[in-house]
Amino acid sequence: MSNFEKRIEELGIMLPEPATPLANYVPVVRTGNLIYLSGLAPTPKADGSSYIGRLGENMSIEEGYEAARATGINIVARLKAYLGDLDRVVQIVKLLSMVNSTPDFSDHPAVANGCSDLMVEIFGDVGRHARSAVGLTALPGGIPVEIELIAEIKD
Repeated sequence: MSNFEKRIEELGIMLPEPATPLANYVPVVRTGNLIYLSGLAPTPKADGSSYIGRLGENMSIEEGYEAARATGINIVARLKAYLGDLDRVVQIVKLLSMVNSTPDFSDHPAVANGCSDLMVEIFGDVGRHARSAVGLTALPGGIPVEIELIAEIKD
């Protein structure tokens, strides 16, 4: 078991099976030592229900943060499935966090922190990354967040 996988276990996180793409794209593209993960949605809640909602309308910042954290769990599951060994991650380079929100909502970074905090909890300094957090008026299926990731890896 890799060091990062031990950390995931210590945090009590269960990685789900990676989500299957819902359209005409691939989940991961590698060029050189960089991998680009297509946008991911949150894993379902513990009770099996989905995170659905819009920040500034019917979802709190705390709920958005939890949805972004759940999305981070999906990201790590996709990394693990693609790499086999999470210790191949050299650096989490960048996250693009898209937040489903009303036009007047302005706390996108507070929502995106759910995923960013998780990356640092799991990967330590390797998980510190550049990030953009933007608001959109709609996301597929009414999900509150969709997040893309770029990571540097080693063979």
